[in-house]
Amino acid sequence: MKVRIKFSKYGSVKFIGHLDMMRYFQKAIRRAEIDIAYSEGFSPHQIMSFAAPLSVGHTSKGEYFDIELNSFTSEADLLNRLQSVMVEGIDILQVQLLKEGEQNAMASVKAASYLITFRDETILPTGWQEELMSFYAKPFIPVIKKTKKGEKEMNLKDSIYQLEIRGNSGIYMLLDASSGGNIKPGFVLDSFFDTLNYKLPEFAFTVHRIETCKNIGTEEERKLVPLIWEK
Repeated sequence: MKVRIKFSKYGSVKFIGHLDMMRYFQKAIRRAEIDIAYSEGFSPHQIMSFAAPLSVGHTSKGEYFDIELNSFTSEADLLNRLQSVMVEGIDILQVQLLKEGEQNAMASVKAASYLITFRDETILPTGWQEELMSFYAKPFIPVIKKTKKGEKEMNLKDSIYQLEIRGNSGIYMLLDASSGGNIKPGFVLDSFFDTLNYKLPEFAFTVHRIETCKNIGTEEERKLVPLIWEK
């Protein structure tokens, strides 16, 4: 049986990379005495699949991974046992027993939402909020994206599902996070400020991932919901 787990990542833990987070949860599952299934072969490992990796330095309250279990008591019991062995900076938020045939977490990801906040010391061009909304209103935003196979030209607008100004120095973004079109908030900001001939300084903003989503609609009419979602 497969179970999906949602967790948050905050504080100094945000500086721990994805591979180290995977190792951390492998040890935490053993400490919590969870009856996880192992792969077969000469080097068996816990059957575990993470959703979209979070960039180092970012915080989140919408991280997910799946595990396969040999035995299962209840969602509440699994949540409590895992939470009891968590370090400060990681909280287990939800646990869901997956239905038969459900895609794993990584394959399910289609979008992610973020809150970007500029640091107080960051000086931005006058009128950047209005310019950003004009940038987002364009039907075609040509950009060059680097990939493992080189560079490709794309329409960035197709990958920005929603963009809003939040407060005086915040931006909400809902972006394509699928394996074929994964877009990062920093790439959107760099592409925008390039149109203003402005280069963002290092560490100009913070990124908080709000949610990681799957699509229960169609490609033409998306209906994006959290990876743990019930009607």
